[in-house]
Amino acid sequence: MDIFEMSAIEIREAIINKKISAIDLINKIYEKIEKEDKQINSFITLSKELAKKQAEEIDDKIKNGESLGKLAGIPIAIKDNICTDGIKTTCASKMLEDFIPPYDATVIKKLKAEDAIIIGKVNMDEFAMGSSCENSYFGPTKNPVDISRVPGGSSGGSSASVAAKFVPISLGSDTGGSIRQPAGFCGVTGLKPTYGKVSRFGLIAFGSSLDQIGPITRSIDDAALCLEVIQGHDKLDNTSAKLKYDTYLDKLNNVDIQNMKIAVAKEFIKKGLNEEIKNNFLETIEKFKSLGAKVEYISMPITEEGLSAYYIISSAEASSNLARFDGIRYGYRTKTYEDVNDIMVNSRTEAFGKEVKRRIMLGTYALSSGYYDAYYNRALKLKKKIKDQYKEIFEKYDLILSPISPVLPFKIGEKTSDPLEMYLADIYTININLAGVPAISIPSGKNKDGLPIGIQLIGKHFDEEKILRAAKAFEGVK
Repeated sequence: MDIFEMSAIEIREAIINKKISAIDLINKIYEKIEKEDKQINSFITLSKELAKKQAEEIDDKIKNGESLGKLAGIPIAIKDNICTDGIKTTCASKMLEDFIPPYDATVIKKLKAEDAIIIGKVNMDEFAMGSSCENSYFGPTKNPVDISRVPGGSSGGSSASVAAKFVPISLGSDTGGSIRQPAGFCGVTGLKPTYGKVSRFGLIAFGSSLDQIGPITRSIDDAALCLEVIQGHDKLDNTSAKLKYDTYLDKLNNVDIQNMKIAVAKEFIKKGLNEEIKNNFLETIEKFKSLGAKVEYISMPITEEGLSAYYIISSAEASSNLARFDGIRYGYRTKTYEDVNDIMVNSRTEAFGKEVKRRIMLGTYALSSGYYDAYYNRALKLKKKIKDQYKEIFEKYDLILSPISPVLPFKIGEKTSDPLEMYLADIYTININLAGVPAISIPSGKNKDGLPIGIQLIGKHFDEEKILRAAKAFEGVK
């Protein structure tokens, strides 16, 4: 029994059936992380003592015949912008290097209530700003498939921890593709739920109208299981939706997508799309047809326009959200100052990285008097237009299929000198956040050098079940 090859569901079964104890499992996982993560750098903080305590409590429950949660004994890694009681939450920034939250985010409470074990906090782009996981104060994370390449961002540590088989499930956050793009780069599965489906309470905000927490896993079943646990209304998050929430795992047996209508925008297959990714995407379309789905080409001319709207809105919200980190109210405080103004200026200058400063400046400019209407208001109008276009498409189709990235995982440092080129890597993911719809990134093959290629399935609001069913069907034939 190789526990590192097992899915989350298989691990739970093994623990319940006493094939392995939770504490033995945790000890083996930490041995593997301490031996292999020196090369990958996926973890910022390991919460070994707390994890062992949780594992012993689960073993005691089994010994005493007590009932167990849906995630009993399953080790989970958490992106370092989600607050964890008693465990450092740094946002991969010098600004929060020593911050230990006194409370758990709602998603963490839900995981613990179902007996999951929190292994530690994983690396990310600073304050979730980036597409490569190179913008971390704690150094870049490397792609476990090829350590000379990036794992994608900003949830690069989350994806790498799953791809390296340290954990079967990791939580990430997705503002413009930050779960799906790194999942694609690392050859794993990443699910961004509908905005409002999973509570954001305890998530340190980047772009509040776009951020969403979701799972990264190695299988569709594990993603469905995790979503069942973390979804639901939360009175602590006023954007959380009040709905009846479904289960998903029980609907993934013998899935049939006969006659499911899938749209493909002709704008997705364009100049600039890597040739191997293009060929893989065309093969993927044929595979969905072989499963009985009806695939049709449509036009979505607004696809590229979303990029500018996304960077204006997300940067504007980031400049507002990060204003609190000034060395007085929150965060790192400089040792060099003569007055209050010096504290704020020097603290922010010393503690924020280049990418965070760039986006704060861009956002502040877009919100400034005289430019607000020209940039921010126009971006909001475009956001509404994009949302309406998705709504119109989903009146005729069940899902939209797209590539996840126009490029393969690139070399570390290859795009750091050209932010615009880096931003273009998000071209297929950002509109989903602007529209607030759910989407999943799933592996669809590899290029000639063995680098992962992924595709994306997009659904209408709160229709995660259909996405998961189509993904599960594809998982069976790929």
